Amino acid sequence: MNASATGIPMHPPNGASYLFDPGALCLELLTTGGPDELARWEVLHAPDDLRAWLAACRLRLSPSDVGVAEGDVGDARRLRDAILRVTRAAAHDRALPAEDVAEINRFAAKAPLAPEMAPGGTASWASPADASQALSTVARDAVELFTGRFADRVRECGGHNCLLLFVDTSRPGRRRWCAMERCGNREKVRALRARRENQ
Repeated sequence: MNASATGIPMHPPNGASYLFDPGALCLELLTTGGPDELARWEVLHAPDDLRAWLAACRLRLSPSDVGVAEGDVGDARRLRDAILRVTRAAAHDRALPAEDVAEINRFAAKAPLAPEMAPGGTASWASPADASQALSTVARDAVELFTGRFADRVRECGGHNCLLLFVDTSRPGRRRWCAMERCGNREKVRALRARRENQ
């Protein structure tokens, strides 16, 4: 699991933009939409959409350094949806769906991105790369998350009507919100109003 916290910029239609850090690369993919009630948030329609996500996520792949074909978009959505179902199962203490675990393993079995070190001591990814390598890297991150020490800290945001999922990597392990500046503040305001009404 890539430990460097970066976060994905979120632009909800009913509020201010904020930064959401789900705690793992694989969970950043879940911000691109999904099946059923998440279909209205779908952003992966074309190769450029996948390139944009690869640049925005913690991989920080330059769009010019990664090859993305039409079929890669469908692959990204399949991997995302499998990770989504596994994450929801983990967040609600249910057995991980075997078909989705197998799907993640299929992507993880492919060659991942190759890390590269610059003379200045900074890390990057060897280029050119292709989308299948990036998706393998995401899938491997999912394997690490769901088999690692934070597997029991996968959660759904406690905010009203918020479907965002994250892994709590904080030392105390008490994270409840997707982001304090979004759902955390809303719940504080809601609780304050409820206390005032009960006085």
